[in-house]
Formats: sequence, C-alpha cells, structure tokens
Amino acid sequence: MYFVKRVGGGLSCLSCRGAKKQCLETADLRLAAWPEGLCTSALRDAGILLITANPHSTAACFLLRFCYFYMWQYSKTFRSLRIGVDICEIQRGLVIYICFFKGADEDLVPKIVNVLLNVKLSEDENGEYVSVLDLPGNVLIIPQATLGGKLKGRKMQYHTNIEKEKGMELYSQFVSLCEKELAANPKCMEAGVLVKHGTYGNRQVLKLDTNGPYTHLVEF
Repeated sequence: MYFVKRVGGGLSCLSCRGAKKQCLETADLRLAAWPEGLCTSALRDAGILLITANPHSTAACFLLRFCYFYMWQYSKTFRSLRIGVDICEIQRGLVIYICFFKGADEDLVPKIVNVLLNVKLSEDENGEYVSVLDLPGNVLIIPQATLGGKLKGRKMQYHTNIEKEKGMELYSQFVSLCEKELAANPKCMEAGVLVKHGTYGNRQVLKLDTNGPYTHLVEF
C-alpha cells in the first residue's frame, strides 16, 4: 500500500517520526499498486510526499485455537451500567480471537471469514485436521484488542488499533457472516453447531480445555 500526501513544506517531515505518522493517518490518497510511468521526482516537484511504509501493514489479526470445551463469563450492561453477568459455553470447535487495526474496512471481512472457517485446524475423531465447517464444530468469536499491542519501553501501546465505533461495526459484520456461513452449511445445520460471541469492548473471564498448546496467529 502506498500513502500519498500533499505537503507544502517539501520532504523535511520524513525526518520527523511524529509528522510522518500524521501524514500516514491523513493521507490524501492510497494506492494499492504503483501507477505505471509515475516517477518520484515528479511527485517531489509537485510538493507531494510519498510514503511506502505503512506503520502497521496488517489490517486485522486473529488468534485461532481448537478447543474441546470453552466457557466464558461476561458482564451484562444496560446504558453503560453493569447489571449482572452471563455464563456461556461451547463444546468442540474453533475459538477466534479478533482485533482490527486502522485501515481495515468492510471489504476485507468476507475474505477473512472465508479463510478462517475453511482453514484446516480442527481435529476430527480420526486425528486428521479439517476445517470447522467439515468437522463440524462450534465457533466462538472473542474480541481481543490486546492483539494490537506494541511494546514501548515497559508499557504496551495500542495506537494502531481501529477506532472503537468502526471496530464494533466490523466485529458485528464478522459475527453475522460467520453465522450465515454455518447456517448455509448442511453438515453444520445437521449437527446443530452454533456461532457464539463475546461482547465488544467488555472484559470477559475465559476457561479453555484443549489438547495441548495449539495456537495459530493469522494476519490479514
């Protein structure tokens, strides 16, 4: 991805990390591919800054775990007030921890859903690895903003995470598409498997039973 920003003061901001970050966040144009015949000298003469390094080239990060049992507890809220807790659980299936970064959009979500539901990470009765659709198994989706953390000194920072409202929209879209995929799959319909999900922006207590360390990180 190429970020193009018109700047009046030339290219001096390239030496300033803060200004470079600002240029990236307020880019006038994003190019998925470099236009044929376009040279950087022409851009400089026109007072245009070209930045080819995205501060976070990943749009979304997912942590996948196969489980035999998963239970989670989360707070119920009404108008931002805590009114109690709910405890939910699933049996055998796939747990998906999800985090969106700045730059993620609605067009990316269907691709992510297709990849994650068809990746062969679920172990069947014969010890072979199949997709959660072919298992068939339940799907649990947990929002986890900490996947976007970057260590700075002795503290974690989350500046690359997507804005809360936008992240909630993409998360809801992701959950909805997963539900549609399972509902349209004959094996899943016959087995009665479900998609369950945590609450966005809320702390949750989790308990997991699995067959050893079996965790995969997938980035888009």
